[in-house]
Amino acid sequence: MRQLNNWQNAIFLAGALLMVVGAGTSLLLWPAAPWVFAVGALGFTSMQMLQRYEGTSFVIRRLRRIMLLSDVLFLVSAVLMFASQENVFHLSHISYLQYVYNKWVVTLLIAAILQLYTTHRISQELEKEAKKL
Repeated sequence: MRQLNNWQNAIFLAGALLMVVGAGTSLLLWPAAPWVFAVGALGFTSMQMLQRYEGTSFVIRRLRRIMLLSDVLFLVSAVLMFASQENVFHLSHISYLQYVYNKWVVTLLIAAILQLYTTHRISQELEKEAKKL
Protein backbone atom coordinates (compact mmCIF):
# COMPACT_ATOMS: atom_id res chain seq x y z
CA MET A 1 0.00 0.00 0.00
CA ARG A 2 1.21 3.46 -0.80
CA GLN A 3 1.80 5.39 2.43
CA LEU A 4 0.47 8.89 2.98
CA ASN A 5 2.82 11.79 3.69
CA ASN A 6 2.59 13.75 6.96
CA TRP A 7 0.03 16.30 5.69
CA GLN A 8 -2.16 13.64 4.14
CA ASN A 9 -1.98 11.57 7.32
CA ALA A 10 -3.00 14.62 9.37
CA ILE A 11 -6.00 15.26 7.07
CA PHE A 12 -6.93 11.57 7.29
CA LEU A 13 -6.89 11.58 11.10
CA ALA A 14 -8.64 14.95 11.38
CA GLY A 15 -11.33 13.71 9.00
CA ALA A 16 -11.90 10.61 11.11
CA LEU A 17 -12.12 12.73 14.25
CA LEU A 18 -14.56 15.16 12.63
CA MET A 19 -16.74 12.25 11.51
CA VAL A 20 -16.93 10.94 15.07
CA VAL A 21 -17.69 14.41 16.44
CA GLY A 22 -20.30 15.05 13.74
CA ALA A 23 -22.06 11.73 14.31
CA GLY A 24 -21.99 12.15 18.08
CA THR A 25 -23.25 15.71 18.12
CA SER A 26 -25.96 14.84 15.60
CA LEU A 27 -27.54 12.70 18.29
CA LEU A 28 -27.63 15.83 20.47
CA LEU A 29 -29.48 17.66 17.65
CA TRP A 30 -26.70 20.20 17.06
CA PRO A 31 -27.61 21.96 13.80
CA ALA A 32 -24.00 22.13 12.52
CA ALA A 33 -23.38 18.40 13.04
CA PRO A 34 -24.02 17.39 9.39
CA TRP A 35 -21.51 20.00 8.25
CA VAL A 36 -18.87 18.71 10.65
CA PHE A 37 -19.54 15.13 9.58
CA ALA A 38 -19.51 16.01 5.86
CA VAL A 39 -16.18 17.85 6.09
CA GLY A 40 -14.72 14.93 8.02
CA ALA A 41 -16.09 12.40 5.54
CA LEU A 42 -14.64 14.32 2.60
CA GLY A 43 -11.21 14.50 4.24
CA PHE A 44 -11.23 10.86 5.38
CA THR A 45 -12.47 9.35 2.14
CA SER A 46 -10.31 11.46 -0.16
CA MET A 47 -7.15 10.54 1.74
CA GLN A 48 -8.14 6.89 1.85
CA MET A 49 -8.66 6.92 -1.91
CA LEU A 50 -5.11 8.23 -2.32
CA GLN A 51 -3.73 5.10 -0.65
CA ARG A 52 -3.26 2.87 -3.67
CA TYR A 53 -2.18 -0.74 -3.87
CA GLU A 54 0.38 -1.39 -6.59
CA GLY A 55 0.74 -5.13 -5.99
CA THR A 56 -0.83 -8.05 -7.82
CA SER A 57 -2.76 -9.76 -5.02
CA PHE A 58 -6.34 -10.37 -6.09
CA VAL A 59 -7.49 -10.55 -2.45
CA ILE A 60 -6.09 -7.13 -1.55
CA ARG A 61 -7.55 -5.59 -4.69
CA ARG A 62 -10.97 -7.01 -3.79
CA LEU A 63 -10.66 -5.70 -0.24
CA ARG A 64 -9.71 -2.26 -1.57
CA ARG A 65 -12.88 -2.21 -3.69
CA ILE A 66 -14.93 -3.06 -0.60
CA MET A 67 -13.14 -0.27 1.26
CA LEU A 68 -14.01 2.19 -1.51
CA LEU A 69 -17.65 1.08 -1.24
CA SER A 70 -17.56 1.94 2.45
CA ASP A 71 -16.10 5.35 1.57
CA VAL A 72 -19.08 5.97 -0.71
CA LEU A 73 -21.40 4.90 2.11
CA PHE A 74 -19.73 7.46 4.41
CA LEU A 75 -20.52 10.16 1.86
CA VAL A 76 -24.10 8.88 1.48
CA SER A 77 -24.41 9.08 5.27
CA ALA A 78 -23.39 12.73 5.12
CA VAL A 79 -26.06 13.47 2.50
CA LEU A 80 -28.68 11.63 4.54
CA MET A 81 -27.69 13.61 7.65
CA PHE A 82 -28.53 16.81 5.79
CA ALA A 83 -31.75 15.28 4.51
CA SER A 84 -32.75 14.20 8.03
CA GLN A 85 -32.69 17.79 9.26
CA GLU A 86 -35.48 18.82 6.93
CA ASN A 87 -37.42 17.33 4.06
CA VAL A 88 -35.14 18.40 1.20
CA PHE A 89 -36.55 15.78 -1.18
CA HIS A 90 -40.10 17.20 -0.84
CA LEU A 91 -41.62 13.83 0.02
CA SER A 92 -44.87 13.32 1.84
CA HIS A 93 -44.49 13.21 5.61
CA ILE A 94 -45.05 9.44 5.81
CA SER A 95 -42.62 8.68 2.97
CA TYR A 96 -40.05 11.00 4.50
CA LEU A 97 -40.25 9.20 7.84
CA GLN A 98 -40.10 5.78 6.17
CA TYR A 99 -37.26 6.35 3.72
CA VAL A 100 -35.11 9.27 4.84
CA TYR A 101 -35.42 10.30 8.46
CA ASN A 102 -32.38 9.07 10.44
CA LYS A 103 -31.48 6.43 7.86
CA TRP A 104 -27.95 7.85 7.89
CA VAL A 105 -27.34 5.73 10.98
CA VAL A 106 -27.84 2.54 8.95
CA THR A 107 -25.45 3.56 6.16
CA LEU A 108 -22.92 4.77 8.71
CA LEU A 109 -23.07 1.45 10.57
CA ILE A 110 -22.62 -0.57 7.38
CA ALA A 111 -19.70 1.65 6.30
CA ALA A 112 -18.01 1.36 9.70
CA ILE A 113 -18.33 -2.44 9.75
CA LEU A 114 -16.91 -2.67 6.22
CA GLN A 115 -14.04 -0.37 7.19
CA LEU A 116 -13.18 -2.46 10.24
CA TYR A 117 -13.28 -5.70 8.28
CA THR A 118 -11.26 -4.50 5.30
CA THR A 119 -8.65 -2.72 7.42
CA HIS A 120 -8.06 -5.86 9.47
CA ARG A 121 -7.97 -8.18 6.45
CA ILE A 122 -5.74 -5.92 4.35
CA SER A 123 -3.17 -5.72 7.12
CA GLN A 124 -3.21 -9.54 7.39
CA GLU A 125 -2.79 -9.96 3.65
CA LEU A 126 0.03 -7.41 3.49
CA GLU A 127 1.86 -9.27 6.26
CA LYS A 128 1.38 -12.54 4.35
CA GLU A 129 2.66 -10.91 1.17
CA ALA A 130 5.71 -9.51 2.99
CA LYS A 131 6.58 -12.96 4.36
CA LYS A 132 6.56 -14.43 0.85
CA LEU A 133 9.20 -11.93 -0.28
